[in-house]
Amino acid sequence: MIRSQKYISRVPKIALSLVLFFSSIFSNAQQRIGFGIHADPVISWFSTDIKQVQNDGARAGFNFGLTYNKYFAPNYSFSTGISLMRAGGRLVSSDTTVLEFSKSKYTVLPGNPVVYKIQYLVFPIGLKLQTNQIGYLTYFTDLGLDPKIVISRKADIPSLGLTDENASNELRMFNLSYHVTAGIEYSMGGTTALVFGLNFDNNFVDITKDNGNHPTDKVSHKMLSFRFGVNF
Repeated sequence: MIRSQKYISRVPKIALSLVLFFSSIFSNAQQRIGFGIHADPVISWFSTDIKQVQNDGARAGFNFGLTYNKYFAPNYSFSTGISLMRAGGRLVSSDTTVLEFSKSKYTVLPGNPVVYKIQYLVFPIGLKLQTNQIGYLTYFTDLGLDPKIVISRKADIPSLGLTDENASNELRMFNLSYHVTAGIEYSMGGTTALVFGLNFDNNFVDITKDNGNHPTDKVSHKMLSFRFGVNF
């Protein structure tokens, strides 16, 4: 519990420092800017650091948002934006677990999964590197960090017939992850381009709370998404 509290207490400080750092760079750069929109199918799952609690499968999700790029050189830019991501995963424990939802507590027997459905508000901050245009194509990669705010926390317990339970007592409100994106931009003329890519996202911070009889663990949320977008 103490370790998890230390993790989460660092998130707002880290996020604020990153925002201030990149904001100062954006204000000093005098190059072109670019905007884009994207709609990304997502596959997400959990990983844990103890044997008693394990991932029990992936869930489909979706990520929709806006991107902003501030170029400080022809092929390099600082990237940011905002997006709304729906993701989730399944956890199963080898021990009997008591879950504390908003209205009641439920006992989950060993081997019965709990399905989490989460919505994040994401504020990516990264560095984008791209090639010169080759024919109609430009290749790019984007590396950075994603401060996240959890705006919806729901859970299903299939063995008890429960769906869409409020899981705010079980899941944390803030998180931080890194992202690695690679893809291509297909020029449609001028600065307009279609974007296709692949993105991997991995949270640094324990997404769950260690309540009651829960074992002390770290549950990380991992996501693989397929980028479909338009740059302007």
